Amino acid sequence: QVQLVESGGGLVQAGGSLRLSCAASGRIFSSYAMGWFRQAPGKEREFVAAISMSGGSTYYADSVKGRFTISRDNAKNTVYLQTNSLKPEDTAVYYCAAGAGQGVRGGSSWYPPRFGSWGQGTQVTVSS
Repeated sequence: QVQLVESGGGLVQAGGSLRLSCAASGRIFSSYAMGWFRQAPGKEREFVAAISMSGGSTYYADSVKGRFTISRDNAKNTVYLQTNSLKPEDTAVYYCAAGAGQGVRGGSSWYPPRFGSWGQGTQVTVSS
């Protein structure tokens, strides 16, 4: 199993940016699709973004499309989430996740595999 540690969260004003990082260890990082999820107080955890093993394919929740960018550096065993134009409703604990497998391709789209390993989370708070 892969171990995941998130960092980069914090307090930011609306319209600002944060870059979240997730460092992985324990197994071959490049054999996992990676994803970011978030959970706001009183709400269920929701999907944010995912990236394929090679980094060539990505998938985003509609709520963050055009504002967030997921990327990975397989040489550094790290996945990133660049968050721009942040809104108060983006406030949540952000979790990194790893999923074994290539996911599913449908037409020109890619859908991530099931995620089975999770980090402890990093808090993002956006003030209005």
